[in-house]
Amino acid sequence: MISYVRPTVVELTDERCEIRIPLSWRTRNHLRSMYFGALCTGADAAAAVIGLRAVEKQRDKFSILFKDVRGEFFKRAEGDTHFVCEQGSEILDLLERARTSGERESLPVGVVATVPKLLGAEPVARFTLTLSVKRRA
Repeated sequence: MISYVRPTVVELTDERCEIRIPLSWRTRNHLRSMYFGALCTGADAAAAVIGLRAVEKQRDKFSILFKDVRGEFFKRAEGDTHFVCEQGSEILDLLERARTSGERESLPVGVVATVPKLLGAEPVARFTLTLSVKRRA
């Protein structure tokens, strides 16, 4: 699904990831706004990319998954939508806890979706995905 909606990485740092999904025939519903599934895919990608970047910095291997997802939708996304996650340092701390404890550890990760060309920084949706990690033997 991620490759189908054709996301691009707008910004990727140790702390922040911003992904853009274009509004196109692939991602647009009959109301000319972004499909629910495309919005969830963008949230997944933003949280996953920043998590994978954090894992790359570790010398251990981790099993990573999302345990759950919650979404709040405020307005229709009627343009290219940007998904931002700003919890890189918290994800690094999560990995350290998982390494130390040897158990599966979880962290709620927030992602905000905006349509900057139409609404500026006003969110169209807000997601919380619970990132779950465990150190692999």
